[in-house]
Amino acid sequence: MKKNIALETVDISKQYRLGQVGTGTLSHDLNRFWHKIRGKEDPYLKVGEANDRTVKGDSDYVWALRDISFQIEQGDAVGIIGRNGAGKSTLLKLLSRVTKPTTGEIRYNGRIASLLEVGTGFHPEMTGRENIYLNGAILGMTKREITRKFDEIVDFSGVERYIDTPVKRYSSGMYVRLAFAVAAHLESEILIVDEVLAVGDAEFQKKCLGKMGDVSKGEGRTVLFVSHNMAAVKSLCNSGIFMQNGQVQYTGEINETISKYNEANLNSYSGAFVYKKDVIKGIQIKEILFNNSDTAELNIVAGGILTIAFIFDNLVERQIAFEAKLYDNNDVPVAFFSPTHSCGILNTYTIGENRLTEEIHFPENITSGTFYLELALTHPNVEYLYLLENRLKINMDGKLTANGNTFVYSDRGLIILD
Repeated sequence: MKKNIALETVDISKQYRLGQVGTGTLSHDLNRFWHKIRGKEDPYLKVGEANDRTVKGDSDYVWALRDISFQIEQGDAVGIIGRNGAGKSTLLKLLSRVTKPTTGEIRYNGRIASLLEVGTGFHPEMTGRENIYLNGAILGMTKREITRKFDEIVDFSGVERYIDTPVKRYSSGMYVRLAFAVAAHLESEILIVDEVLAVGDAEFQKKCLGKMGDVSKGEGRTVLFVSHNMAAVKSLCNSGIFMQNGQVQYTGEINETISKYNEANLNSYSGAFVYKKDVIKGIQIKEILFNNSDTAELNIVAGGILTIAFIFDNLVERQIAFEAKLYDNNDVPVAFFSPTHSCGILNTYTIGENRLTEEIHFPENITSGTFYLELALTHPNVEYLYLLENRLKINMDGKLTANGNTFVYSDRGLIILD
């Protein structure tokens, strides 16, 4: 392994058996043991399917990761992107040594600090102060090194008043503040951060991104960052890894990586719009029409109207509302549409076949470009009854004007209420 390489993976794979711990059966364990003592390959490594959670499989085994190989140079800030279930978090767990790969090898140059989920590595009964020293000891640091960084960690986290309180009494926001401060400030050569910053408020998220930028650019440490926020990934990272169904689809410069991600997950529609027809939370979608068509891509002019119709079977009588969120070409949400809520009327839909039709009025001052519309059916007591994983591609023909009265800003971002 070259000195300028901070991290290298060689054909690593991770296999799980669905619904089971270990192999789950004595016969499988004995079969594996019999093959092992004869010096033969594990027979169950030959079975298993790709990690595509959208389709029903035939095997009890699934490859969460398959044949992952890449090199990360020292000082690189690498964004790992992909849809939910692509294998990003599993990869970080392997890199952080939380679990080991089924096959393959991981090589390191330096110590690793990781923040995979809220409170990773914290003992709930210990105070914040004690957990800082515990985490430092786990990383191989001396007490003197930790003490030298202690005040800086506490100041960054903003939980000084509660530093001698057991962390089990912390809120999730306080937890992640302290956990990130510890991971970022203790002197590890490699920092691994999963999408835990979503727990913090906007100010702290900005603070964390700034710190990660300092760690990679100023201190020359290596950062691996998983996020669905393409704007954050783009501003922080210089290179990227795009994952899909447990495999690496592309590695390279960050702008090109994001472009590949968008092409694969947002621009890949052709023909009719694809959606699940399973019964989900008492709703079975039978058909979705856009301007009386089931196409997956539309051309709309600024100020135009999009009519969306859901034809569905309802298993329970209840009120149902419609919501939509508009994303730009970098997968950043730019607008929220809620025509049902804005008129103050929630229609009740009976058991059996129903039709919900809504209109989205696009503003006249929207800019030209490619956008993607995420659609959802909601209920007053449920966040989502039905959220479409696929998005409708919209080629917007518009122009930007000086009129800013169309938009309303809120804590959810840019909102358009019809």
